This record gives sequence, C-alpha cells and structure tokens, in this order.
Amino acid sequence: MSKIDQSQFEWIGANVSDAESIKRPSTTYWKDAMHRLKKNKAAMVCLFFIVFIILMSVIVPWVSPYTISEQHLTHTDASMFFKDSTDGHMHIFGTDTLGRDIFTRIWAGGRVSLFIAFSAVFINFIIGVIYGGISGYIGGAVDNVLMRIIEIINGIPYLIIVVLLMMVLPPGPTTMIIAYATVGWTGMARLVRGQIMSLKQQDYVIAAKVMGAKPSRIIGRHLLPNTLSVVIVNLTLAIPSAIFTEAFLSYIGLGVPVPLASWGVLANDGSRVFQMYPSQLIIPAICISITMLSFNLLGDGLRDALDPKLRR
Repeated sequence: MSKIDQSQFEWIGANVSDAESIKRPSTTYWKDAMHRLKKNKAAMVCLFFIVFIILMSVIVPWVSPYTISEQHLTHTDASMFFKDSTDGHMHIFGTDTLGRDIFTRIWAGGRVSLFIAFSAVFINFIIGVIYGGISGYIGGAVDNVLMRIIEIINGIPYLIIVVLLMMVLPPGPTTMIIAYATVGWTGMARLVRGQIMSLKQQDYVIAAKVMGAKPSRIIGRHLLPNTLSVVIVNLTLAIPSAIFTEAFLSYIGLGVPVPLASWGVLANDGSRVFQMYPSQLIIPAICISITMLSFNLLGDGLRDALDPKLRR
C-alpha cells in the first residue's frame, strides 16, 4: 500500500458561521410537549372523543325536543331509531320503560357525570396542591403531623362517608362532590409533597431564599410550576376514577336521585330489563367505558409528552 502524500491535503480551518448557527429552532417546554403530544395518534384520538362527549353533553339536552323526564307511555321500550308518529321526531337510542327518550337522557346523564367528576377533581387539585406544598416545603414536625392526618383520612372508607353525608345532606350531585372531595385529595397531596421535597434543594430555590423571597412566593413561583407536569397527568388519570365512582354509587342507589339522570342511573335502569332490551344497559356502559378509556390513554400520552427525559 502506497503512502499518501501530505501535499494532497489542505487545511481549511473551522467554519465559524456554521459553528454559531442554531440548527434546531428555539422552543419552550410547553410547546415542545404539545408537539410531541400531537405525534401520539392514540392520545389525539382520545382527546377528540373527550371533546366530542363534552360538546354533546352540553348541546344535546338544550336542542333536544324531549326532556329527561318527559314520558311517552304509548311507545315504551321502543327500539333504536324509532320514529314517533305523533310528532315526527326520532328516538335515536329508543325509549325506556317509561317512554323517556334515551338519547336525551344519555347526554344529560353525561353532563351530570362529567360535572361531578370535573368538580370533585378540581377541588381535590386545589386542596391537595396547597396541603402538599405546605407539607413538603416546611418539612420537619409540621410535615409529620400533616402526613399522619392524611393516613387517618385514608383509613376511612369512602362509602361510609357517602352514606353518612346522605343521611344529613339531600342526595344529589353536590353531596357526591363533597363526599368525593372529602377524602380524594390525599393522593394529590402526597404527590405534590414528594415533588416539592425533591425540588426545594435545587440551586434556584436556594438562590431565592438567599435573596429574601418569602416562602409563599417560593412555593407559588418556583416550586409549584415545576410540579405541573406531574400534577396534570395525575388529574387526567383521576377523572376516570371519579366518573366510575359516580356511576357505581348511582348504580347502587346512593348517587343522583330521580328524576335526574347520570350514566350510573341509566345503567341501573337498563340492568333491570337487560334480558329483553339489552341496548338500554349497553349504551350507558359504552359511554362510561369510552370516556374512562379516553382519559386513561390521554393521561398516558401526556405523561410521555411532559417527560423532559424523552425530549429529542
């Protein structure tokens, strides 16, 4: 093998313009997270279903020619896509045992179920973030006392609280929200406490303390914003749990009272005539299942999108 002559090569040097150029466009953390979320097809499909269910739950009860309690005893237990000869309107999902339009009751029930779930989770978010932020930042004896309180609350079964509240408060969505929020915030508080305890030793927090920042400002401006990604994922995964809890309580008769409708109430009514009219149970069960599955898959997508370790 012949030796390569050094004269065949020329030293060019470093290209300063290419070295200082920005190869990747500058972006923020949230823009990058949303960009990665849009690439997750399953999460975007689930987000579409969630938006669709919310819009239908809001719009259909307003524009429907029927109300949730309007009875048509001349055509009870009608099949799907039954057309009423008296007024010309169609019952898309049929009617129930009392002749009430199931399509209207499904979306009115979705409004009640989603309202209870979102309200309860929002209250849990507020209480859990404040409680966990204080406990994690102060630490020491205060943290021990606050954590023991959470352990005591977790030891009380949720159903017992609901039954006791039903005895002193009128049954309805408000009572269910209060009952769920009474004990549901403990998981959020523990999550926020753990995040705060790991973040409060960071350099920017120590620098804020040295500059004389108050604890409320450090928690509100430096610590809590850095826990939002984990909190948002937890909220997304907590909503289907709240929906299932509402449906379960309404199914066993401890939830939404008559004549209000919720998916649990509709499933309870449909289970009584399931052998003869299975669609009256299958339809609310599908709504509950699709909603819970959509929130769970969206939560998984958000967890991947908000994880900075997965950024490329």
